[in-house]
Amino acid sequence: MTNNQNKTSENDADVDEFIASVEKDVKRADTQKIMHMMQDISGYVPKMFGTSIIGFGSYHYVYDSGREGDSMKIGFAPRKANIVLYIMPGFEAYQDKLAKLGKHKTGKSCLYINKLADIDEGVLREIIKISIDVMNEKYG
Repeated sequence: MTNNQNKTSENDADVDEFIASVEKDVKRADTQKIMHMMQDISGYVPKMFGTSIIGFGSYHYVYDSGREGDSMKIGFAPRKANIVLYIMPGFEAYQDKLAKLGKHKTGKSCLYINKLADIDEGVLREIIKISIDVMNEKYG
């Protein structure tokens, strides 16, 4: 059983200071809006995970390999190229929602958007709600 310190561990860095450091005005405004959206839907207080991820809630995981750690239940990061939303359960259950979302890309658990103006915020709220519900059901 290994418990290596995850680079994206929850820490006490100031979320508002981090948001203030986001360079582009539109991205900073979108970051603020997504933060409030995730906080409202999840009921969790925003916390920094690593140096650039705003996360909500936490859970403990153990992989079949024995590796274990703690991570956020949902979160996002305003990156230089785009905004990455971390939808921890992945996207299998969201194909109908993604079809209605607007301009985006996905990775395994990552939803990439350029800006909120490119997507349907109502659909994004639905995806966030389902994701947090799944994580709460699975991990308490």
